[in-house]
Formats: sequence, C-alpha cells, structure tokens
Amino acid sequence: MKFLFIVQGEGRGHMTQAISMSQYLDKSGHDVVAVCIGKSSRRKIPEFVFSSFPCPVLTFDSPNFVTDQKGKEIRLFQTITQNLAKTVVFGQSLKTIDHLVKKHQPDVILNFYDLLGGIYNLLYRPKSKFWVIGHQYLIGHQDFPFAKGQALQKLLFIWNTKLTALGAEKELALSLRPMEAPKRKKLKVLPPLLRKAIKSLHPTSGNYFLSYVVNPGYGEEIIAFAKAHPQIQIVAFWDKKDAPEIFSPTPNLTFHQVNDSLFLEKMAGCKGLLCTAGFESICEAFYLGKPVMVVPVKGQYEQACNALDTEISGAGMQYYQFDFLVFEKFIQSHQPTNQRASIWTDSFFKLFKDILPKEKKTERHQPSLLQA
Repeated sequence: MKFLFIVQGEGRGHMTQAISMSQYLDKSGHDVVAVCIGKSSRRKIPEFVFSSFPCPVLTFDSPNFVTDQKGKEIRLFQTITQNLAKTVVFGQSLKTIDHLVKKHQPDVILNFYDLLGGIYNLLYRPKSKFWVIGHQYLIGHQDFPFAKGQALQKLLFIWNTKLTALGAEKELALSLRPMEAPKRKKLKVLPPLLRKAIKSLHPTSGNYFLSYVVNPGYGEEIIAFAKAHPQIQIVAFWDKKDAPEIFSPTPNLTFHQVNDSLFLEKMAGCKGLLCTAGFESICEAFYLGKPVMVVPVKGQYEQACNALDTEISGAGMQYYQFDFLVFEKFIQSHQPTNQRASIWTDSFFKLFKDILPKEKKTERHQPSLLQA
C-alpha cells in the first residue's frame, strides 16, 4: 500500500511518531510516498526530521498556538483570531496537499493530528482512505480521563480534535496503557508509537535530571532554579530559535537544541525527566523506567489531560512549576515499573498490522530522480 503523511509540526511528538511509522511501513513492504509537515513562524522543524524519511518531505503553513510574551502560556483568543486572519494562506496549503495527493495517488492519507488534514479531507474528498493517529483521539473512548475545569478550553480541544478527523475512516488512538475495547467502531486503541532506537538503549541512573520544554519561555524558569540550586545537575532540550546549539548559562545547566539521538542518550542515563506534558516524552521515559514530573502548559487543555493520565498510568506526577527538588523527593519515594509499559508498547506493530486491509497489494513504489 502507498501512504501519504500529513504531520503537525508543533513540538516533536507527532513528527517522531511519523518517523517510526515510516520505518515500520518500509520494513513491512509498504511505501510512504510523501510527507507534508505543518509549519509556522513560531517553530523551526529539526533537521533530523527531514533526513529521517526516504521520500519527499514538504512543509506547508498550518494553524498554531499563540503564546504570551514569555513563551509559556497559550493565548486562546489571539490563537483563534490570528489563525483566522491567515485563511488565504491556509487555503494555499490545502492546494499544496491536494497537488501531492493527486501526484502520488496514495491508498491511505494518514493524518498525525494536523488541523488542515481534516479540513482537506472534508473539502477535497480525495479517493484515498483517510485515517488519523494520535493520543488525542482517545477523547472518543468511554474511559478517557478529562481534566476538571477549563470548560472553554475543553470544548475547543474536543472541536479541534474532531476537525482533524473530519470524515476519517479510522481513528487510531495512542494510549499510555491498555484500555477496554472502545464502543465506537472506527476508534482503535494502540500503544505509543516509539522510535526503534529507544528499544536498543540500556538505562542507567546518572547524577543529572533531564528536561524538555516545548515552549522556550519555560527555559527561564529552569535557569532561575539552576542558579538558586547549584548542586542540582540539569541537562535540558528546547527549540529556541535564537539560541546556540549548546548553551550553558550556569555550570550545572546545559541546554541543547532538539536532537533526536542525543535526547534519547541523555534519557537513558538520567535520574528522571521533568518536562511539559507532551505525550511522546512521557511515553519514552515510561518505557525506559524513568520517573516523570510534568508541568502542563497553561491554557493548553490537552496537556492538563496528559498530566492526569501520567498519574493514572503510574508514570509520574504533575506539578505547577519546574521544581527539581520536589521531583527528587518524589523519586525517592516512588519508582515506576516499566515492565507492563514495555510489553504494551512493544505490541504496537502487531496490533497495527491487524488493522491494515489484507486484500490490497500494490507494486513497490520507486521514487523518480525528480522526486528524490
């Protein structure tokens, strides 16, 4: 079968999931013929993403969050108004996606939670099957743990998730833990989609904490803590545009630009992971048996749900700020067990294989020189 990916470029989770899926499909005799990644002026897509696919990778302008001046809290009103003002730009993005779909004629368009992916499927009605994948689709499961409060943010989160899946034939929901069979027929619960590189790591317990911040504004919080507590060793990752590749504001703190292999290497040797409540990093730490403390991004309801799920799954705790001393006390009294997490995660491709149609067979696609 031929697959075309549409990928949200916010954070790193959806992009690394797409990389993992591409590796599996290639190994299984299927083809990823093109990858379309949504971008914005707010973030730079890491170079490793472009080099990880054996097919053309294109970017297109896609809706994104607007944060406060400190780059920490999501501003909902500004997010809505600024994205509405870019309707013409996003319309051109839809044409770009349609051009690729017509050119490559995929059997399946797989959308990794990009808003324009769902809108494209609604407006252009491609002949390809349209599937979606991401942990957000668990909201369709009868046992999904919605965070309390934030009624407006909750409603917008549900609407946004539904928009990404308009007309989807299958909704593949990634979950930290096994769940009962969903009542909705199109919904399939699958384990986290982690990169194969993480499965070859040998975890050790080092003398440093690992931190990852999706919004660079939280970096200032980490720097202030490191200055006040020089005995705490911290290795951090961010994607701050104007920062050098390696930045050490204090002797006990080093920031790295997002780097896939280095991040996993540091993950394997850390005491624990303190990060914003993005799904992918939590899953990686849980798989390696590393305790997690998550700080949900303010105004981002999805992260409030992720933080709640982190506690329910036994992966770690949530807190309102980056406090490594509180996290250290938590680690001393609680060590997560990753045996069940690893067994569940390792079953992804077996479960995904059962979802694929059995009767469809096509000749293996060979990209032309122009496509390469």
